[in-house]
Amino acid sequence: MLAYARALTIPARYVTGWLGDIDWPDQGPGDFCAWTELYLGGRWYPFDARYNAPRIGRIVMARGRDAADVPFLTTFGASTLSHFAVTCEEVTLPAASASAARQGASAGPLAHPPPPVPGG
Repeated sequence: MLAYARALTIPARYVTGWLGDIDWPDQGPGDFCAWTELYLGGRWYPFDARYNAPRIGRIVMARGRDAADVPFLTTFGASTLSHFAVTCEEVTLPAASASAARQGASAGPLAHPPPPVPGG
């Protein structure tokens, strides 16, 4: 998806993180995963072709141009991982806070402007 988006001059980035089990019919544990974010209409939107369904509970660990930018085992230092646990809990926000969170979901401190468009 990254390559297709970039070929169409749509800014795209690779994201690694944890896919929690909130509001999902599969009762198995969450899993480490990667997905794509596309910059459309002034904000970043997540796209994950793997499930073909909206998801909540994504925990972003790193963002970059591709998988080489955000390797899981070396993102936080040497690859000596012996245990990794993530807990996901759904938090209910008041209506005004929830609306603000949805509008600025991808515009927080971890967000960055879109990468330059090739040839543009």
